[in-house]
Order: sequence, then C-alpha cells, then structure tokens
Amino acid sequence: MAKEDSGNLKTTPSSMSMIEPRFRNIYKSFYKETYFTTTTLDLKTKELIALACSLVAKCEGCTRGHIKKALELGASKEEISDAIVVAVGIGAASVVDMSDKAATDLDLHHFEAGKQSHNP
Repeated sequence: MAKEDSGNLKTTPSSMSMIEPRFRNIYKSFYKETYFTTTTLDLKTKELIALACSLVAKCEGCTRGHIKKALELGASKEEISDAIVVAVGIGAASVVDMSDKAATDLDLHHFEAGKQSHNP
C-alpha cells in the first residue's frame, strides 16, 4: 500500500509497484511454494535462513519481517542471534573476498606469512 510523505508531498509506492503484474505473480508463486511450504527444512529453520539472507542483502523491511515471523514460529533469542552471527560471518567473508580480489588485481602482498613489513 502506498504511503504519503507529508514533508515532501510524495507518495511512497507499494512494494513491487514497478514490476509488471505477471512477473509479480510468478515471483509470489515461487516464493509461496519454496518458502511457506514445509520441505526437508521446517518453517522455523527457513525463517532463520531468510533472516540471515535478508541481513546480507541489506533489506531492512525483510529483516524486520523475518525476525517477527521467526518469533511467531517459536524461534528463541539464541536462535535469532545465531542466524545474525552467521550473516555477520558471511558479510565479513564477502569483504575479505573483495579485498583478496583487489590484492590480486593490484599485485599487493601486505601481510603474507613470512614477509616482513618495511614500516618501522
């Protein structure tokens, strides 16, 4: 549903308002089948995975929604914490991966094992 921003007199569009309805329906159908249906993973586990993915994807609305849903499905604060910690680890790993690629591209070897720094 659209929201008004009274300060700017602009209307915030509803989610997916710029996506053609036929594509929205394909997405919603896929999401419903894969996410709301118990498979090998139970719904609480899927919700915790979705929470971690939302954090890594930096989707604020998704994160709030998945925390609420995880709580509704009986996730403990420790389980939610574990999901968040996994996301932190993945986020940190992506930074390491990007810096490794940059080091390779720039032929930099700042702190490789066995090499001494030349800084005093």
